[in-house]
Amino acid sequence: MKVVLASNNPGKLREFSAILSTVGIDMVPQGELGVSEADEPFQTFVENALAKARHASEQTGLPALADDSGLSVHALNGGPGVYSARFALMNGGEKSDAANNQYLVQKLQGVSDRRARYVAVLVYVRSANDPCPIITEGCWDGSIVAEPAGHNGFGYDPHFYVRDLQKTAAELSEEEKNKRSHRAQALKQLLERLQQETVAQS
Repeated sequence: MKVVLASNNPGKLREFSAILSTVGIDMVPQGELGVSEADEPFQTFVENALAKARHASEQTGLPALADDSGLSVHALNGGPGVYSARFALMNGGEKSDAANNQYLVQKLQGVSDRRARYVAVLVYVRSANDPCPIITEGCWDGSIVAEPAGHNGFGYDPHFYVRDLQKTAAELSEEEKNKRSHRAQALKQLLERLQQETVAQS
């Protein structure tokens, strides 16, 4: 079955395809099908993910999978949250991982509470008007360190410290990260739901 991924991120496509291919799903990034970027006007991950999934499905006529994810920092009242990718841009900087990380470290300067959580919400719709989409969520707890470490991953990974491993997310191998990350957790739940659905329909 072909499913459109409501993203053009090659890392997400690689991660999703590797797991969902086990249940016969062929992921295709929306850019290959001429799908435009969806608006993400909402304050929650789930609403934005749902909007992206419905938009991709409406434009292609295919089932669609979308995720919305980001960093939630306790001392910033849950921010940057849904604005994680545009954190620096919205505050006079540029849109880049480096700028976002620099701004995050600046905002937490002198702050002792460094608790943070990565959050990922996945939404799978069978059609644009699917009244019962599959929604899963994964969370990954850590803390923010001022000095970056590691060269793997993306986003805030160099500053996201995983206490039980005593490493930042950027110091983990792709295999290690995919066993425990927020997106991996949500993806595992989605796979289980899709497998249950497949069994029920057989």
